[in-house]
Amino acid sequence: MTGRYTREDIMKMVEEENVRYIRLQFTDLLGTIKNVEIPRSQLEKALDNKLMFDGSSIEGFVRIEESDMYLYPDLDSWVIYPWTSGTEGKVAGLICDVYLPDGSPFLGDPRSILKKVLKEAEEMGFSAFNVGTEPEFFLFKSDEKGEPTMDLNDKGGYFDLAPLDLGENCRRDIVVTLDQLGFEVEASHHEVAPGQHEIDFKYANAVRTADNIQIFKLVVKNIARRYGLHATFMPKPLYGVNGSGMHCHMSLFRGNENAFYDEKDELGLSQTARHFLAGILKHARSFAAITNPLVNSYKRLVPGYEAPCYVAWSPKNRSPLVRIPASRGLSTRIEVRNPDPAANPYLALAVMLKAGLDGIKNELPLPKQVDRNIYIMDESERRDAGIESLPATLKEALEELKSNPVICEALGEHALTHFVEAKEIEWDMFRMQVHPWEREQYMSLY
Repeated sequence: MTGRYTREDIMKMVEEENVRYIRLQFTDLLGTIKNVEIPRSQLEKALDNKLMFDGSSIEGFVRIEESDMYLYPDLDSWVIYPWTSGTEGKVAGLICDVYLPDGSPFLGDPRSILKKVLKEAEEMGFSAFNVGTEPEFFLFKSDEKGEPTMDLNDKGGYFDLAPLDLGENCRRDIVVTLDQLGFEVEASHHEVAPGQHEIDFKYANAVRTADNIQIFKLVVKNIARRYGLHATFMPKPLYGVNGSGMHCHMSLFRGNENAFYDEKDELGLSQTARHFLAGILKHARSFAAITNPLVNSYKRLVPGYEAPCYVAWSPKNRSPLVRIPASRGLSTRIEVRNPDPAANPYLALAVMLKAGLDGIKNELPLPKQVDRNIYIMDESERRDAGIESLPATLKEALEELKSNPVICEALGEHALTHFVEAKEIEWDMFRMQVHPWEREQYMSLY
C-alpha cells in the first residue's frame, strides 16, 4: 500500500469529491484516536508539515510548558469517510506522526515507537514485519438518548445467521464501508457469545495494520450508531461468556522470502521463527500490560472461555498463548492469542516485535510444544511442564512490565513513565471502588 497517493492526488480528490474538512488523526498513549480538524483551505499547510497543535492536553504527551507539536501526515493513509457525504461536503482523514518543533519525532508518539522497533528489525536484515489481526467486538442496544444499555442486540452464536444474528445487517454495512475505504475484508461472522462479532481484514506491514485497526474501530462505532447500537471493544463486558480478543498473526520477511518458513523443518518453521517465538514466550508476562491494558482485560484471560492464559505454544492446540496456523510457504506465521482490542495497536505490535527480535538476537531455545488441553491440567502438571500463567491482574502485569528492560526499551522512558502512571491510577481507582459483587456477598452475611 506504500505510495498509493501523492500530494497532487489528494488535492485533486478534495476538489472532485467535495471534501470540506480534513481530520488530522493521531493516537494517544492509551490508544484513543485524537484529531485536529481543518478546513480544506488549510490542507496545503498541513501537507507541508506546518500544522501545529497543543500536545499538553493529550494523555501521555508533554507538559504545558513544552506543548507545541507538529503533525506530519502520512499521504498513504488518506481516506474519505463515506458516512459524511451530504450538502455540506465530505470529511476526509489523514493519519499523522507527531514531531517536535526541532524536526525530531516525538518519543511519546505510539506510531513513532513502532517505527523505531521496525528500524531495529530492518538493521537485523528484515525488510518487513507483516501482521494480520482478528478484532472482536460486542453490539449492545442504545437507549433513547443514544447511551449504551446492557441489552444485547441478538442471541446468536458462532457463525449463526439471521434471525438469530440480528447484527447481520449492521455487520454487512460495516464491511461495505470498509471496502469503500480500501480494506480487503477476508471474513466476517458472528462470534461465540451473543452480540459478539468478528471482522477480519488482510494483513499488511505493521504500521499500516495498526493504522487500519484504528480506522476499523472508527467505522464499527459509527455504523453501529446508525442502527441504534453501541459497539464496544471492551475485552469482557459480560460475565459468563467469551470475551473479545484480537489475535495477531505475525511473520518477518527478508525481501520476498518469508523468514519464518523452512521446508526442511518438520513443522515448516525456520530457526528464525523458533527463536522469535521463544522471545514471545519469554517476554509474554512483561508485555501483557501493553497487549492487555485494562483492569477488565484480565477478566477475559481466565480458563474456560477460549482466551489463552498460559504461556506455551502448539502447532494446533488452541489453549496455549501461541498457535502455529496450518498455512506454509509465504503464509507461515505465528498467532499470538492474548492481545485484546482495547490495546493501543502501535504499542502492542512494537512490544511483541521487540520480544521476538530479542529471541532472534540471543538465539533463545524454544520450549517444547504443548499439545494437551492446558485448561484441564492441574497446577502441578503445568509446573512440571514449565508452563507459566499470564498475569492475573493489571497490577501484576505492570510490575512485570517495569522489571523487564527489553520491553521497557521498546517503549522508551517517556512513554513507559506516562503509561505506567496512567495505569496505576486506573488500578487504584478500581481497587478502592466498592463493587456490586461485594455487597451481594457480604451485606447480609456480615
